[in-house]
Amino acid sequence: MIKVAPVTLEFNGIRLEPLAMHHADALRAAASDGELWKLRVTSVPEPHDAESYIGTALDMRDRLPFAVIDATSGALVGTTSYHDILPAVGRVEIGYTWYAKRVQRSHVNTSCKLLLLSHAFDTLGCGVVGLRTDCENFASQAAIERLGAHKDGVIRHHALRRDGTVRDTVMYSILRAEWPAIKSALHERLARHARH
Repeated sequence: MIKVAPVTLEFNGIRLEPLAMHHADALRAAASDGELWKLRVTSVPEPHDAESYIGTALDMRDRLPFAVIDATSGALVGTTSYHDILPAVGRVEIGYTWYAKRVQRSHVNTSCKLLLLSHAFDTLGCGVVGLRTDCENFASQAAIERLGAHKDGVIRHHALRRDGTVRDTVMYSILRAEWPAIKSALHERLARHARH
């Protein structure tokens, strides 16, 4: 049985710290970088909803939300979470992830996923980590596939979008046995990024 508890993780200039109400102003600023709430396939809050977004995240009993912090500047650049935590089967999912436009397609997502996956497999002892995204969020699907996650399938007519339409959800997973190769590939990707 895994025990998921609030923790601060740091690697490669990125710090994940438990999301809290004091992050609201910085969360607003990060969401405003690219007006990300206008993307129909994300859960990014509108600026006036930052406190509500944080409150909802903190109230969910099977979610552990993190603020994504640039460790050098101290700026909040996004958020991510463990969610759908199933302690008895050693499963967590990584999701509710979004980043300010200025750090998208940088080392930030790979670094965050490496932190969260390492903690899940190497510290918590998970047997599997899941990821999911909207069937129309092609950028997210590509990012998850670049991690090396296995596409498990699509749950049709699964969840409401903010505009009231119902999405299909694409499900992915990484098994503990797959983790060493994925971990090595993620470290190599970050090394390539650092060389350029």
